[in-house]
Amino acid sequence: MTQTSPIHFNAFDMLVPVHQTPGLWRHPESRIDQFDQLKYWTELSQTLERAGFTSLFLADIPGIYDVYGSSHEAAARGGVQYPLLDLQVIVPALAQATEHLGFGITASVTYEQPYLLARRFATLDHLTKGRIAWNIVTSYQDSAARNLGLRDQIPHDERYDRADEFMDVMYKLFERSFDDDAVVANRENGIFVDPDKVRGIGHQGQWFSVPGEMLTHPGPQRTPLLFQAGSSARGQKFAVDHGEAIFVINAKPEKLAAQVQATRAQLAAAGRAADSVKFFAMATIIVGETEQEAQERFAEYKTYVDTEAALTLFGGWTGVDLSGLDESDYVADVQTEANQSALAMFTRDPSKKWTVRDVAEFISIGGRGPTIIGDPVQVVDQLLHYKQISGVDGFSISAAVRPADFERFEHYVTPELRRRGLLPERPPEARTLRETLLGAGPHLAADHPGNRLD
Repeated sequence: MTQTSPIHFNAFDMLVPVHQTPGLWRHPESRIDQFDQLKYWTELSQTLERAGFTSLFLADIPGIYDVYGSSHEAAARGGVQYPLLDLQVIVPALAQATEHLGFGITASVTYEQPYLLARRFATLDHLTKGRIAWNIVTSYQDSAARNLGLRDQIPHDERYDRADEFMDVMYKLFERSFDDDAVVANRENGIFVDPDKVRGIGHQGQWFSVPGEMLTHPGPQRTPLLFQAGSSARGQKFAVDHGEAIFVINAKPEKLAAQVQATRAQLAAAGRAADSVKFFAMATIIVGETEQEAQERFAEYKTYVDTEAALTLFGGWTGVDLSGLDESDYVADVQTEANQSALAMFTRDPSKKWTVRDVAEFISIGGRGPTIIGDPVQVVDQLLHYKQISGVDGFSISAAVRPADFERFEHYVTPELRRRGLLPERPPEARTLRETLLGAGPHLAADHPGNRLD
C-alpha cells in the first residue's frame, strides 16, 4: 500500500478522569488520577509534540451526565467526564511548554455570550502565537440547560439557527472591528490604538444585540481555526457554513465515506472549495511491539471495563436512560433533543438490532470510533486503509489508558509514520495552527462565510 500525503493527528482528550473509555482509569499504567495537576497536561503536550501531533483537541461539556438512573451517582462513581476542569484556563501554560502544538478548545454557543467569548479567544490566540482552534458546539445536555438558567433545552434545530447568528457576531468582532494596523503603540504622539481604525459592529439580531467595538485586538489568526462536529442534517449544514476542520465518528469507514463526500459536495454548492475543510476521524490505537503483545494488551484492557459507566456515557450522549432495561433488551428508536447522531448509530443501523449489552460493550473501549490494534506496521496500515476508504484527512486519537497510550504512540507509531513520510514536515519557525493544518495563510480563506459578511 502506498501513500504519499501526510496525515495530521490530533490528540482527542478531556480534563476528566474518564473520557471515552470507562473503567480504564483503574489500569496500573494510568496516571489520569493526576488530571487536576498542571504537570500532567504540560508533559502530555510535550509528548504529543515529540510524537508529531498537530494539536491537542480538548472536549468539554457544560453539565453532568445524569441521564442514567436519573441521577449524577453513576457518573460520579465511574468518573465519567466528571469532575471536569475548565479547559481554557490551562492553555497558556501548555503553549509555554511547547513550540508547535496547536490547541483545539471546545466552547458552547448556547451558553456563552459572543462579546466576551471573542475576547477570550483573541487572548488565547495572542498568548499561543496563533496556535488556537475553536471547536464550536451547541451542547446537548438537559443538566446544562437547567443549571444555566433554562427550563428546557433549546430545540435541536433552533440551537443551530441561533448558532448561525452567534457566528455572525463573532466574525464581525474578529474580522471587522479592528483594522490590521489599529494598534500603533506610538510613543512620540502618545497614541496606543488609533481610534479611527476601530469601529463598532452594530449588530442587532433575533438573539443577540452587540452594537460596540471588539474588547481587545484580534490575535495572529483573527478568527481562530474553526472545528465543527455536527453530524445531524442541520449540524452538517452548520459545519459546511462555518467549519475549517470537521470531526467525524464512525467505526465503519465505508459509512463515513458517504458523509465526507456529501459534505464536500455541499461545500462546493455553498461557494467554498470542496477541499477547503479537513476531516478528522476518531480512532483509538492499542499498539505493541508485536501483534500478539497488542492483542494481549487489548484483552487486558477489557478486564477493566465498567459497564455501568459505559451506559452512563450513552445516556449522556443520547438523553436515553437504559438503567431499567435488561441487558438483552433492544435499544428503541426514540426522539431526543440530545446528540442525535450518537443515538442514530445504535437505533437506525440497518445491519443490526442493538441490545443494551451490545451498546455497553461497543463503547467501552474507544467510544463510537474504531479501535485499531496491532504492531506499528499493522497500525499504520489500518490507518491508511481507513483513510483511503473514508476520504478523511487525518485522525483524532483517543487513548484508552492515559497518558500511556499516547506515550506508546510516540514510541511505536511515530517512527513508522516517519519512516513512510506520513507525518507533516515541521518547519523550524513556529506557524499559526491554520497555516500548519490548511497550508495557507493565517486568516480565514477568501471564500469562507466569515469573509462574506455585509
